[in-house]
Amino acid sequence: MTEPAPDSAATSAAAAARHAERYGTKPPARRVWIAVLLGVGVVIAGFGVAFLGWQKYGPEAIETEQLGYVVVDDATIDVRIKVTRAEPERDVVCFVRAMDRDGAEVGRREVLIPGSEHGSVQVSTTIKSSARPSAGDIYGCTDEVPGYLRLP
Repeated sequence: MTEPAPDSAATSAAAAARHAERYGTKPPARRVWIAVLLGVGVVIAGFGVAFLGWQKYGPEAIETEQLGYVVVDDATIDVRIKVTRAEPERDVVCFVRAMDRDGAEVGRREVLIPGSEHGSVQVSTTIKSSARPSAGDIYGCTDEVPGYLRLP
């Protein structure tokens, strides 16, 4: 059998003193600062991840859209594209290609789109190909226009 613990003020005061000696009377203040610093670090990391995601998947400086194409003959295709620029006054060069039925590139053309006051511009271009084209495609656009395409 167990004996009940004495219920005297002296023993409970001694127990409280032992408890305070062992664990302290209040939690150290540094634990609060650690929690605050970890919270701030998580928020900063979240903003960093959001910024990187916005850079990679956010709006592009140059966006393209293929409006259509027409196969003219066994060696020619006309391709219509729409280019939207964040800075419409800058020149842009787009690489448009002709592809055969298997998806292989059979022709390519660089198209200079000069700066204008409009953010979106529609352009039509003709591509000569080495085999019968079956589709036209926009490979990509850049604002780094090579010297041989610049207008005088």
